[in-house]
Amino acid sequence: MIGINISRSAATKSLTVLTGLLLAGSLAGCDAAAHAGAKVADAVHSAAASQAPAIGSAHPGEAAAAVAQLASIPVKGKAPKTGYSRGQFGPAWSDVDHNGCDTRNDMLRRDLTEVTTKPGTRDCVIASGKLADKYTGKTINFTRGENSADVQIDHLIPLSLAWQTGAQQISASQRLQLANDPLNLMAADGPANQQKSDSSADAWLPANKAFRCEYVARQTAVKAKYRLWMTRPEHEAIAGILAACK
Repeated sequence: MIGINISRSAATKSLTVLTGLLLAGSLAGCDAAAHAGAKVADAVHSAAASQAPAIGSAHPGEAAAAVAQLASIPVKGKAPKTGYSRGQFGPAWSDVDHNGCDTRNDMLRRDLTEVTTKPGTRDCVIASGKLADKYTGKTINFTRGENSADVQIDHLIPLSLAWQTGAQQISASQRLQLANDPLNLMAADGPANQQKSDSSADAWLPANKAFRCEYVARQTAVKAKYRLWMTRPEHEAIAGILAACK
């Protein structure tokens, strides 16, 4: 989603209030839990415009909301990868919000600073910019061309992992939304993204420890929003990280 820079006031007004909804959802069943998860995802998305410290800065209300949301997510083993392909999630970087620009360029525009655009593209195609990379903590200068892959758009919940944890059971249109949902997308250091591959949180975490709370909170929100499950190791890894977000 957004490089979610959530201010403390925004978190208090949105995520902390929604903790009760999440707890209720976890008790009321899958439909209520998913609905509550979507509310948190929407709250996080609406807070994106803030430039204040993110959840990695460990506001207790944000961590509490994520912990409550985590309790609503089913835990079971991975399904077979049989039938998986990128095409199961629709054409890559579709313009699902119908703003005339593809999702990759939308995410570059959102996450980069000092952005310039390619002439003749209606300001859609990002030509250059600067990324404060959350996975590594370093600053990356992005220039479109032979080094474009220095900055990649990562799916926080990799599509292969999503396929093996419930995405086979949702509709094609929901999978298209999942693949292009700003909540599940972030501009990132290319090598770090390649290292992550399709790993879940028990197998890979950002080297930048300050981002880990936000990282797993967003993964939890995506899983809840799209009614995906977690494996036991994945769930325990996320729970352990959130417990330390204080």
